[in-house]
Amino acid sequence: MNIIKSLQYEAIFMPQSEGGYTVEVPDLPGCISEGDTLEEAKENIQEAIEVYIETLRDRKKSVPEPSQDRYFVLGVSARKTKVYA
Repeated sequence: MNIIKSLQYEAIFMPQSEGGYTVEVPDLPGCISEGDTLEEAKENIQEAIEVYIETLRDRKKSVPEPSQDRYFVLGVSARKTKVYA
C-alpha cells in the first residue's frame, strides 16, 4: 500500500524590479523559481518543489522535513550615509 504524505514548505516571494517574482524555499537549498505573476510564480515553485523531491528520492537521499521555524519578513529602514570623494 502506498501512502502519500503532504509536505507544507514555506516559500519566499520576492518582487523583481523588472517585473515578476523570484521564489525560493529555504528548507530546500537551491529550490528557486520565478514567474511573471504571483499566481504563475506559485505554480512554478510548486512544480520545482515536486521535481526537487523526486530528484532526491531518485538519488536515494532523504527528503528534508519542513522546518518548524517560521520566517518573518519585515521592512527595515536605514539612513543613507554621506559618501566622501
